[in-house]
Amino acid sequence: MKSDGSKALTYSFEFFPPKDIEGEERLWAAMTQLESIAPDFISVTYGAGGSTRDRTIRITSEITARTHIPTVAHLTCVGSTRNELIEILGRYRDAGIKSILALRGDPTGGPRAPWSATEGGLNHADELVTLAAEFGGFTIGVAAFPDGHPSSDGDFAHDVDVLLEKERRGATFATTQFFFEVDRWKSLVANLAAKGSSLPIIPGILPVTNVKQLNRMSELSGVPIPSHISEAFAQIEHKPDDVRKLGVEIATKLCQDLLEAGAPGLHFYTMNTSSATREIYSHIKDER
Repeated sequence: MKSDGSKALTYSFEFFPPKDIEGEERLWAAMTQLESIAPDFISVTYGAGGSTRDRTIRITSEITARTHIPTVAHLTCVGSTRNELIEILGRYRDAGIKSILALRGDPTGGPRAPWSATEGGLNHADELVTLAAEFGGFTIGVAAFPDGHPSSDGDFAHDVDVLLEKERRGATFATTQFFFEVDRWKSLVANLAAKGSSLPIIPGILPVTNVKQLNRMSELSGVPIPSHISEAFAQIEHKPDDVRKLGVEIATKLCQDLLEAGAPGLHFYTMNTSSATREIYSHIKDER
């Protein structure tokens, strides 16, 4: 599913705003290396609590200006009033950005922290979808959670209903939180289809290159790590080259299984580096 709404197998990559000049240089280096793949789109995240909002807007605008890669800009409810969100949409439009990912966003304390809406702001991502649709001019994507949203307390049916409501309000594609079991994605897609949804669900892939980082992300997001994967990484945790090799193998197999299961594309969480992602991509393309 292209970020402009057209149907085709897509490959896309997600970055987060760098914290300093060195990080920004690494991001642009990774971006340059990925240009040869000709990704269908690149997305840029917000930090928890909206902490990187201004940097996200700037970096996303610069990617749009400096590359020929379509950019999907993240937009969250966190830390912004309704009027400020309208202003950000205007800034994105002026920068030539045509697609956004509408998210509630993480509180300052992370995905599992209590949610508190900004005074004068919005409370849920579906409200943000409505706002963006009313503003006009954007293809609107949303988030999906094969392992369940961290605040839904395991109520998978509720998660499905939330996605259906976002679709009803104007969302035309979704990218998922990272996960490790293809059956979780298949279950989410099947449950949506059973209720009449046509929303393409693009699976999110995390190439694991650092075990501590993986464990931290799992803890924050609530994404379970299957025991056979956590045990395999635990045995080689202090061997970075082996961790990276295993991470590439696991991600490659997951990608292959997802494409065989009919996934509309793959969305890679790059962690602002490109080597593992490029290696996985080359394995997939060789297979196909």
